[in-house]
Amino acid sequence: MDFATTDLCDEFADRLQIPAPVFKSFGGKAAFCGPIATLKVFEDNALVRSTLSTPGAGKVLVVDGGGSLRCALVGDQLAALAIQNNWSGVVVFGSIRDSAVVKEMAVGLVALSTHPLRSARKGIGEADIAVTFAGVTFKPGAYIYADADGIIVADQRLK
Repeated sequence: MDFATTDLCDEFADRLQIPAPVFKSFGGKAAFCGPIATLKVFEDNALVRSTLSTPGAGKVLVVDGGGSLRCALVGDQLAALAIQNNWSGVVVFGSIRDSAVVKEMAVGLVALSTHPLRSARKGIGEADIAVTFAGVTFKPGAYIYADADGIIVADQRLK
């Protein structure tokens, strides 16, 4: 799907949520979009791994990591799983690692920052719930669009 978040904002501004511009793009795919799947975890990426191991069918995984900057929730291995299983992209409200490798991978990946330390793997967290961060509520099944100009969220597919 070809889109520009700026054009979508011009046409659909009254139907959008726009997160605060706190995210940086780390993936090799600059623009991505799709229906949202959600996780809420804290310094534990076991659910991220298990979710990205399932068929993504073009969805975008939105991970509410509590904004933690103390460890990474996604790295090159999980980015590879996202590609292998047809996830359009991953949005992490937290940190990622292996950024030099991930930058060369054909996956959309945005996060707050990088951190070299991997997270715990206890499997604690919740899936398929509404999560709120950066001033936006991300609901499973809503649509997310991300490109170099930012991220927008709509209750339904825009184009």
